[in-house]
Amino acid sequence: MRIVIAPDSFKESLSASEVANAIEAGFVDVFPNAEILKLPVADGGEGTTEALISATQGHYFSAQVMDPMGEVINASWGMLGNSKTAVIEVAKACGLSLVPLENRNPMIATSHGVGELILAAVNEGANHIIVGLGGSACNDGGAGLLQALGVRLLDISGNQLNRGGGSLSALSSIDSGAIDSRLQGVSFEVACDVDNPLLGPQGTSVIFAPQKGANSEMIAQLDANLTRYSDILTSTIKKDVSEVPGSGAAGGIGSAFLAFLNAELKSGINIVLDAMDFEHHIKGADLVITGEGRFDSQSIRGKAPIGVAKCAKRNRCLVFVIAGSVEDDERLIHKHDIDRVFSVVSKQLTLEQALANPSESITLASISAAKYFRDHH
Repeated sequence: MRIVIAPDSFKESLSASEVANAIEAGFVDVFPNAEILKLPVADGGEGTTEALISATQGHYFSAQVMDPMGEVINASWGMLGNSKTAVIEVAKACGLSLVPLENRNPMIATSHGVGELILAAVNEGANHIIVGLGGSACNDGGAGLLQALGVRLLDISGNQLNRGGGSLSALSSIDSGAIDSRLQGVSFEVACDVDNPLLGPQGTSVIFAPQKGANSEMIAQLDANLTRYSDILTSTIKKDVSEVPGSGAAGGIGSAFLAFLNAELKSGINIVLDAMDFEHHIKGADLVITGEGRFDSQSIRGKAPIGVAKCAKRNRCLVFVIAGSVEDDERLIHKHDIDRVFSVVSKQLTLEQALANPSESITLASISAAKYFRDHH
């Protein structure tokens, strides 16, 4: 019997690989002789680098970069086993988690460090770069990232702009003539888990700047600044990217990738599954198990378990989901290629009890899933 275990992380509890280990323990208890392959996954956010390095026998690197507030930090990134594909998480260089609550200020926070990570990957020979957007502390439309790559953002006197979304009010012109020429030979896949545009009521400033420390006055200023930035960007590249779904991701970094790096914004889980060659690994599997912390109506908007399930069903595999908690909706399950869902939290086990010992709780739920599989298939 062949079983593939491919969960996402259980946020703020266990990493994807820890969840996979806990599920494996439950299935080994019932099927001691099963062939089990663990392939932890991610959807472009936290854990994406780890999932891809693990699946492809890749390597970790680190680079000194500017953090959101202009301090120098060490940020990690990865190179897949093919030594040509790099994976970068935006949050490692300009993440919200890098800035204490009281210091958050999207008027001055910068995406500069992301550009430095891209150059570090190019220096190591990468010709394809997977970028996980999400969790950024900045609202600069990717201006800092572009400056790090050699693009000049100039005020009316021809001086380079200072860092941060606040300085874009002084933007007069964009000169991409000195962008690092090696980038022409690099392709970018950008993993995007939101579809917000750059500007307006659903744009990056209105929807995401509050969590980055913006008050209502700042929000209005940031949106106005990004509108100016977008207008100048459009006249520079002769293309308007501000309405493209995902252009507002990560403080507008999505728009910079679209404008100057010829990037494709794609579903994060699909990028990850492709890079892992997931379809190849599940050929002939009797059961594919996926999961996440909470399985609910949000899960169907491109989250990891649905991507895994779709891929598994294309290959005629049975699919189980093991989740921390489950929104009880049978239609949700059957409509999305899932044969059975198991919840860690139950009448016998409260959320508090489950969180007190998450690995053991997941293993117990997995034993139930394994017994169900044994008795029904």
